[in-house]
Amino acid sequence: MALHKRRRWLPLKDQPLTEMDRTIMYWEGKGKKVPTRDLIKTPEQIEGIRRSGVVNTGVLDAVAAAIHEGMTTLEIDEICMDYCKQHNATPACLNYEGFPKSVCTSINEVVCHGIPKSTDVLKEGDIVNVDFTTILNGYYADASRMFIIGKTTPEKEQLVRVARECLEIGAEAAKPYGFVGDIGHAIEKHAKKYHYGIVRDLCGHGVGLKFHEEPDVMHIGKRGQGMLLVPGMVFTIEPMVNMGTWRVFIDAEDPYGWEVITEDEMPSAQWEHTFLMTEHGVEILTH
Repeated sequence: MALHKRRRWLPLKDQPLTEMDRTIMYWEGKGKKVPTRDLIKTPEQIEGIRRSGVVNTGVLDAVAAAIHEGMTTLEIDEICMDYCKQHNATPACLNYEGFPKSVCTSINEVVCHGIPKSTDVLKEGDIVNVDFTTILNGYYADASRMFIIGKTTPEKEQLVRVARECLEIGAEAAKPYGFVGDIGHAIEKHAKKYHYGIVRDLCGHGVGLKFHEEPDVMHIGKRGQGMLLVPGMVFTIEPMVNMGTWRVFIDAEDPYGWEVITEDEMPSAQWEHTFLMTEHGVEILTH
């Protein structure tokens, strides 16, 4: 007797099939991975995530207004904590799987998950990624920005610019009833023009009701592969673009086991937004 694979997409009981139901079931029948119903956020949930995104943007704006040569990354952490307290929000990173601070501050060759320290002093020419996730009334929003400290090299300036372009190009490739692989394909194609490496060991992710949800949003890929993108899904795109190899390692001297560094210790850059998929494309929920 043949066994039937359990469907991921289940239409609502005693409700007529919608056009969205039919489209999702069509692609599932073609063997594509589709979201489960809980990944489609309700209007109320979307509004909660949107409000969290406003606070998240405010945190990064506060950092942008204060960041300067000579400040420590621990001071950046204090700015983020203070802003959250003033707005009744919680930093998702704090104590997450042992992460000791509220924000990730990743300088130059540190790809991501850099831990704020009193000994990390920003210097002229540094590039630094500040990555923050807000929890407001149980809803999550996640974003990061790159900052250039003073004047840096043309090579680093280009890396920061191209990383932002990769985010924007990935967002343009994200279409309703397209696929996650479309995003990664577009990002990888753009980065290759500059012979940059796209980190493969880390990726974007669903977000909103939890810190990390489905789908995994890889920043390399093939068109038509990965999970189907459906209106109501909320996810991040956050390409990590390395000046050299895509390969990375965990700093053995990091007692917490978090800091990710480029294998060749060349610089890395990353930008990130939280996006809502709509019937017409993505809406940015963080800036």
